[in-house]
Amino acid sequence: MKDKKMIRAAYGEALVKLGQMNKNVVVLDADLSHATMTNKFAEKFPERFFNIGIAEANMMNISAGMSTMGYIPFCSTFALFGTGRAYEQIRNSIAYPNFNVKICCTHAGVSVGEDGGSHQAIEDIALMRVIPNMTIVVPCDANETKKAVNAISECHGPTYLRLARSPSTVFDQERPFTLGKANVMKEGTDIVLFACGIMVDVALDCANELKKSLGKSIAVINIHTIKPIDAECVLLYAKMCKKVVTLEEHSVIGGLGAAVAEVLIGKGDFSFKRIGIQDRFGQSGTPEELLAEYGLDLESVKAEVEEML
Repeated sequence: MKDKKMIRAAYGEALVKLGQMNKNVVVLDADLSHATMTNKFAEKFPERFFNIGIAEANMMNISAGMSTMGYIPFCSTFALFGTGRAYEQIRNSIAYPNFNVKICCTHAGVSVGEDGGSHQAIEDIALMRVIPNMTIVVPCDANETKKAVNAISECHGPTYLRLARSPSTVFDQERPFTLGKANVMKEGTDIVLFACGIMVDVALDCANELKKSLGKSIAVINIHTIKPIDAECVLLYAKMCKKVVTLEEHSVIGGLGAAVAEVLIGKGDFSFKRIGIQDRFGQSGTPEELLAEYGLDLESVKAEVEEML
């Protein structure tokens, strides 16, 4: 049985620890602090916590202003509202002047579950990727989330931190985390799986099962930083394996698969497949039902990878 923990719980815990170390850290929330778990920070540091209400655009502008005073604002809400409703404010008030604001959004992807398509952000990475100055981080587990929070607090500039809702498998705490540097989770030579977020766990299970059933050697790379992407690592493993698969709980348009393709275009002859959500909206269902519906469960991913072998 795998140990699991909610990534957003780790986010709340990381904020508390960061708040103890750095008095310039402030947290803002759009009236969802019990869901985003910034309430942990609010309980510990009420003078540095601000509930802006259901006003995401205002939250971004207030954060931009705070950053000019030397504060490090962590803006928290659901991914759909944080990136969609407040897009113009993120672009013009935060990224354009390159302000030091951290946009940290939970409830990303279809694994949000029963809340349905109106609450499932499956295009948020694409929205953030095209904004200059923006760093994009998608942690795979609770431990990586804590490391990511510390790392983005020490890196100047706007950052989008994308967090899942459901409990996720917890990996080795000793695994390193450096912004812009991918983590090799499993070595292999027959095919390489580039994954982010909750799909890293699926990629590892897929690699292990195909090793047992077919004897295939499959590399798994955790691309926790999608922008700037670790182009050196992507190119190295693509050239080594020649067969490339990307896995993401996001639209195949504009996300991890697109970022990897942009690295590889014109660099060699590769077989390439993007596994993600096709050009569809989300819908209501349990996380397990939805991951299967959109081809992101283990059996679906295995079938797609087997076709490449």
